Amino acid sequence: MARIFNFSAGPSMLPESVLNRAAAEALDYNGSGQSVMEMSHRSKVYEEIIFGAQGLFRQMMGIPENYKVLFVQGGASLQFAAVPLNLLTGSGKADYVTSGQFSTKAYKEAQKYGDVRLVASSKDANFAHIPDLDPAKFTPDADYFHICHNNTIYGTKWPVLPQTGSVPLVADISSSFLSEPILVEKFGVLYGGAQKNIAPAGLTVVIVREDLLGRARKDIPTVMDWKTVAENDNMYNTPPCWSIYICKLVLEWIRNLGGLAALKERNEHKAGLLYNYIDESRLFSNPVRPDCRSLMNVTFVTPSDELNARFVKEAAAAGLVNLKGHRSVGGMRASIYNAMPVEGVEALVAFMKEFEAKNA
Repeated sequence: MARIFNFSAGPSMLPESVLNRAAAEALDYNGSGQSVMEMSHRSKVYEEIIFGAQGLFRQMMGIPENYKVLFVQGGASLQFAAVPLNLLTGSGKADYVTSGQFSTKAYKEAQKYGDVRLVASSKDANFAHIPDLDPAKFTPDADYFHICHNNTIYGTKWPVLPQTGSVPLVADISSSFLSEPILVEKFGVLYGGAQKNIAPAGLTVVIVREDLLGRARKDIPTVMDWKTVAENDNMYNTPPCWSIYICKLVLEWIRNLGGLAALKERNEHKAGLLYNYIDESRLFSNPVRPDCRSLMNVTFVTPSDELNARFVKEAAAAGLVNLKGHRSVGGMRASIYNAMPVEGVEALVAFMKEFEAKNA
């Protein structure tokens, strides 16, 4: 059976070369006579995998030495609580910007643990753009300032990072992880679930500046304390071994493509193909303010719910699947993460043109 083009928001496509290698090594990894799914996480052979993945993260993202790379479980949603439990212990204040559903969830979770303030939101515009910021509203002695870098559901991305001065900037980058170069040193913490651009579901990556370790509340669950994870080299408890292995293969694939700069160029090309067609279309439109458009998640609609449903159904029959938009937004959404080939976007645009010719 031929592979389809999967535009799912996550779990999403993985590179075919990664899947082929994982299949070839499924029964016998590197001559060990066992699968990665079976081996001890404390064995020498697995240590090569997990430490190799950490090293590749540092290489691909240019992570400074004074940052730790943590592999944890629970998804980005667990970090919605872990962030305040680890950081909200100085002034007890934090600033949040809500630019979509996940940043809103993070904000509501953090409110349980301290004086958490909403400094900007684009909810009144149905999150069709990143909120405009007024630095006068920032809390000067906040323990941190939180954003969601790319909004999977609404198809928006921060065009310019907020300037927070000495207040650590914390970002959920689940849906933009490894999609383009990012200056890690501008952040105190970066975190994200792996199931969009990095690996299968089950792995969460946290990149944290060392001076932010050791600040956690005394009643924090031990496995959520970043210092505990760091001091135990990601081995305090059993890590998500298989997902970390796939992560390492994906990072090698990125390296072989030329790194994040090359990926950004490729991702801009793919997104450009789709946005350019939508902007010229008589049938389809994109609701996002142009300066805030995501490279990873492209949302679009037709004039009616009936046409939207027909498009999704007929696209699936043509091998273009998981294009239905999130239930809170409707319409369509094409998630074109790193592993989506250019040919997939070209096939989608060609199908959209055919659909428009029949229905406009």
